[in-house]
Amino acid sequence: MTFKCLIVDDEPPAHKIVENYIGRLSSLSLAGNCYNAVEALNFLHKNQVDVLFLDINMPEMSGLDLLSTLQNPPIVILTTAYSEFALKSYEYEVLDYLLKPIPFNRFLKTINKLLAIRKVVSPSVPLEKETPSPQPTFFFVKADGVQHKIHFASINYLESKGNFVQVHQDKTRLLVSDTLSNMENKLSDHGFLRVHRSYIINIQKVKSVQGNLIQIGGATVPIGNSYRQIVLSRIGI
Repeated sequence: MTFKCLIVDDEPPAHKIVENYIGRLSSLSLAGNCYNAVEALNFLHKNQVDVLFLDINMPEMSGLDLLSTLQNPPIVILTTAYSEFALKSYEYEVLDYLLKPIPFNRFLKTINKLLAIRKVVSPSVPLEKETPSPQPTFFFVKADGVQHKIHFASINYLESKGNFVQVHQDKTRLLVSDTLSNMENKLSDHGFLRVHRSYIINIQKVKSVQGNLIQIGGATVPIGNSYRQIVLSRIGI
């Protein structure tokens, strides 16, 4: 199990730091990025997340104001440059309070708290059977300063482009400000497979495989030598 995380902060550099830390830990995955409280509210109404990395001091609506509007908030980790909010923040039953700039060792300490909670609330024998939540059919990505909704089924493959990822759909391509590793975390539970250090494919869209080449949509995608065995196994060859 990985914890799906949402970052809410009005400062893009703060997103980059937390994104980097999340990408380094297998227990976490990035569910999305929001740059103000209203955007976060809209995201949370449509998507389920486990952990909220929440800045306090944001324009129009603070992080604590956002928390007060949520009836069933996820686990909250506050991130801020202002230590004077620390005492008040614990009235909201947050997991931890991280002061910017956030050192990685301090971030790890917080994640260890998170993992300890999972052990407590996830007994080996469940007390009662829960109805599983329906799997989402789409996710949001940021491109050109806009959050775009993309349905998993519309994607053929994703291609690394340096600090960006190009999402190849049936009729369109979208250049997303993200890393291929982060995208892999978002998509691995939805029928997608890393086949090369620069490519992720939608398994359902594969037309044929010849040697180390996959025909998908109207394109050809290479299979990396180190990925070949698991790729052929997952595809069913």
